[in-house]
Amino acid sequence: MVDRTLYSIFKEGSKTYFYSSLFFPMDVRSDVFILYAFVRKVDNYVDIIPQRKTEFYVFWKDFEAALKGGTSRDIVIESFVSLMNQKKFDRKWVRAFFEAMEMDLIKQKYKNIEETKKYMYGSAEVVGLMMASIMELPEESFECARHLGRAMQYINFIRDISEDLALGREYLPQNDLQKCKLESLEYEYVKNHEARFNRFIRSQIKQYEEWQAAAETGFTYIPKRYFIPIKTASDMYKWTAEQIKKSPIIVYEKKVKPSIPFIVSRFVYSTMRYH
Repeated sequence: MVDRTLYSIFKEGSKTYFYSSLFFPMDVRSDVFILYAFVRKVDNYVDIIPQRKTEFYVFWKDFEAALKGGTSRDIVIESFVSLMNQKKFDRKWVRAFFEAMEMDLIKQKYKNIEETKKYMYGSAEVVGLMMASIMELPEESFECARHLGRAMQYINFIRDISEDLALGREYLPQNDLQKCKLESLEYEYVKNHEARFNRFIRSQIKQYEEWQAAAETGFTYIPKRYFIPIKTASDMYKWTAEQIKKSPIIVYEKKVKPSIPFIVSRFVYSTMRYH
């Protein structure tokens, strides 16, 4: 049984991840809820105005203490440390995650794709590695797991341009903006340079597609009982990319996300097709 607190934290976060995760077998589903409740709680400290900087560092300190054998009154920390020990997560993965979240407190722009990739390693790729460990996939799959986390994160960056600007952040590489002769991603500027913006966004989606293709080469490592939930989440991000690619300016008009019925229908379709 999934703890109610963990369930609520995860459900209030990513709709795509949450509803796709419901299709996992119960034992793995519980572990996935623990993982995503942990990363979502940390993310919530930095993705808010004003940022809850003190609480972020207190949570990090409490986690480190629990990891060293101390006790925690926070069910999120307690559950995650237990999962981490059980599934043998590399401590460097979790350290990288906290360091990426800390970057959200101190960094506003990313000069090039290498800087963005460094952030994505901690914010998304290590989560892919933890998911691979939860499903007990072979280490040969880990590089593909990293690519899937990176690809999904990049679509979030593209989809959430307007939202991130409100937080004072731009994750997409500044030198790529310059290549498309864009001086800003603010809507007031973009609406007068829409052709350049369209070219820029479609070039970024092309980058996503390359990482997504690399990730899919590892799908053969995923056992049947876990494959459909992963495929469903992956397909939802591909759908999001397709909608934005058709009309990039849509990212300023609404948050492009699949509906719950659509996620469920895609799960059913993938299940029937797989069988």
